Amino acid sequence: MHTPVELAKSYRLLNHGPTVLVTSAHNGQHNVMAAAWAMPLDFDPPKMLVIIDKATLTRELVDASGEFALNIPSRALAAQTLAVGSSSGRDGDKFANSGLQYFAASKIGAPLVEGCLGWLECKVIQEPHNQQTYDMFIGEVVAAHADPRAFENGHWQAEEDPQRRSIHYIAGGQFFATGEAFEVK
Repeated sequence: MHTPVELAKSYRLLNHGPTVLVTSAHNGQHNVMAAAWAMPLDFDPPKMLVIIDKATLTRELVDASGEFALNIPSRALAAQTLAVGSSSGRDGDKFANSGLQYFAASKIGAPLVEGCLGWLECKVIQEPHNQQTYDMFIGEVVAAHADPRAFENGHWQAEEDPQRRSIHYIAGGQFFATGEAFEVK
């Protein structure tokens, strides 16, 4: 289940620093990888930044297609997130091997991961120096979606079920889940 997110508020999907699943596709091949280094970069048009190592299949597919998606997994997907972050797409289909399911994006060729809390479809803004030197990709968000149980009207919703909270990778197979929400006025 997902609903559109207003592009002007799409940065809020990543503003709290969750681990993401980066999906890519080109010429009939697709891949998914985990990334802890992703963040919002700009508002208008909305832009995201993600680090994609040049040795990865994801990088090859992003370089060829000029697009990628950032998928925000929940705690329920932590084991699969670790699995796709610990293996190479060159060794087999990471979707099949991890059990992750996917569906078609609305504006790009990269697939979107089922069961995530939010999805950002991005077109690469070419910055060759940053891409080659720092493995840093800037993507303009062309579509954004969220599970309305988790994100609605431009805001994250308080989630009672701990399995439906976003996750933050801290190394060595360990994650934190997003904690309790509170408001300050």
